[in-house]
Amino acid sequence: MDRPSVHVVIVNWNSGTQLAECLNSFSTVKDDGSAIRVTIIDNASADGSGDGVAAPPSVPLAIVRNSDNCGFSAACNQGAAGSQAEFLLFLNPDTRLMPGSLAGPANFLRSGENDAVGIVGIRLLDEDGKVARNSARVPTAWSMVGNSIGLDRVFPSIFPPHFNSAWAHDETRAVDQVMGAFFFVRRSVFETLSGFDERFFVYYEDLDFAVRARARGWRSVYLASAQAFHRGQGTTTGATERRTLYFCRSRILYARKHLGAAGAVAVMIATLLLEPIARLAARPGSAASTLRAFAALWKELPSILRVSWSTPS
Repeated sequence: MDRPSVHVVIVNWNSGTQLAECLNSFSTVKDDGSAIRVTIIDNASADGSGDGVAAPPSVPLAIVRNSDNCGFSAACNQGAAGSQAEFLLFLNPDTRLMPGSLAGPANFLRSGENDAVGIVGIRLLDEDGKVARNSARVPTAWSMVGNSIGLDRVFPSIFPPHFNSAWAHDETRAVDQVMGAFFFVRRSVFETLSGFDERFFVYYEDLDFAVRARARGWRSVYLASAQAFHRGQGTTTGATERRTLYFCRSRILYARKHLGAAGAVAVMIATLLLEPIARLAARPGSAASTLRAFAALWKELPSILRVSWSTPS
């Protein structure tokens, strides 16, 4: 059988030295039996992180520099456009590959018994070598409301948390969703679904994709036999207000798209009215930042509602 071809798409936005570290890690997988190419979409970084980077020899690298930040979903679609690879990997710049990171999921998907699997995630390790709980449940309106106001942390049996935190992630199993930091997809599935829905500027695009794939009969699997390093929030650590705005914006869009009218209204009320109060109570020292983030969210609400009615990608 021919070597599996893997096209890796990395969206970069002010990642500091992490992008270079990520690219250097490709030296651990360049001889693992996969034909690899890498595309970096730099979303108007201002820190120079996209300058002067290089992949190891024999790993073709293309860099596309956007003059404006077009968002994570749009940049992923931009990087994957026209690809002829068998598989696509959407990889965060705050990751580092390890031996088997690419060959593991590629060989798993090539196995005939896994023909119905369209998306694979792998074991992600943090700086202490601990396994991140990086698979998630498809949320309901009830669970999203609980997550919005922090009740999933207080009453997890009543308001199920989004991530499967109780499971040790030490075995391979089918899941609802795998984390977008390492999102390994059959290219045919990606093209069938027309890629990520670009209405999600960032956050929830991976969940939306998994839900749409599942509706077409494609399963998501967490593969415990392959692993990579993931720092977590590596490119948004210094952008708390913007992260809060984008996260809440995408939550509302997801609810409008998938949870019906009543569910969407419940999630909107929780996000717009109750969540600011819960955040202020939990972190009073960040009151100014919280208030600015939710003021921006309220200001954007008319455009969010307009976008949610537009034709999905």
